[in-house]
Amino acid sequence: MARRSSVILTSPKRLYNLAQPVLALCPALAFNHHASETRMTITTDDGATLPGLHATLRAPPSASTLEVMLQHFRLLEPVFDAMPDIVFFVKDEEARYALVNRALASRCGHKDKQALIGKRAEEVFPQRFGRMYTAQDEAVIAHGNQMLDQLELHLYPGRQPGWCMTCKQPLHDANGKVVGLAGISRDLQAAEGTHPAYTRLANVVQHIQDNFVLPLNMPHLAAMANMSIAQLERYFHKVFHLTPRQVLLKTRLDAATALLVTNDKVTDVAALCGYTDHSAFTRQFKATVGLTPTEYRALLHSNHSAPKHPA
Repeated sequence: MARRSSVILTSPKRLYNLAQPVLALCPALAFNHHASETRMTITTDDGATLPGLHATLRAPPSASTLEVMLQHFRLLEPVFDAMPDIVFFVKDEEARYALVNRALASRCGHKDKQALIGKRAEEVFPQRFGRMYTAQDEAVIAHGNQMLDQLELHLYPGRQPGWCMTCKQPLHDANGKVVGLAGISRDLQAAEGTHPAYTRLANVVQHIQDNFVLPLNMPHLAAMANMSIAQLERYFHKVFHLTPRQVLLKTRLDAATALLVTNDKVTDVAALCGYTDHSAFTRQFKATVGLTPTEYRALLHSNHSAPKHPA
């Protein structure tokens, strides 16, 4: 069964005409034209295959250069501009932005998308975060490997920290050389309460959140939901777009980021968040957030004392 998320777009007639080549290039999108509204629907496959939204990152086989690929992605630009919970971007082989959507520009403190073009992530995001994103870009471009569903904590100018799932897809020219990448970061939203397994899964999530200081006990969680471990993991991904382990990690790091606002010692924060090994906490925190707990605390303090960027 597929999951559909819709966004109502303005200028129905213009977007209906625009949608025709988009749909031909990207089967993950469906277009519904009604008398009172125009709705673009992204259908995400819940199976083991690459989700439909991520499939929009792949350039058509006929695109032999980055410029031709950009022409393809510009067809999708109005769609991604209408999605405030999704960041979309294309970068060249130097990891510089070549195309961005409105959400990305806004979260970097710019009203004009062109302000990001030609810049690297480290030039538009808070420095320590930006360096991590640029390092990710360079690794994707250098090795040609896809980055899929990376759980990340983002800290945007003037905003509270927010969780997202990030995907980055290398773009190859006609000779197989990586000439850039395309990426999507999707905000993690509330679970889909209409799913038939939601109530059982919500009880499991509540148990994880209430007992996040304890190690994950998958057999116990599966028994709570009256499912096998495989079923539990599969339904977690369908409903919450996270695995149980990612929910535990997110809960622990949510608690850690809140505690780091205080003056508690980092070792105490680690213990309060379920880590018996302070160094393991630091490694996990940096792997997900891109900063050590001490660096994150310093960044929060500097942001609170600095003027806010415009939204």
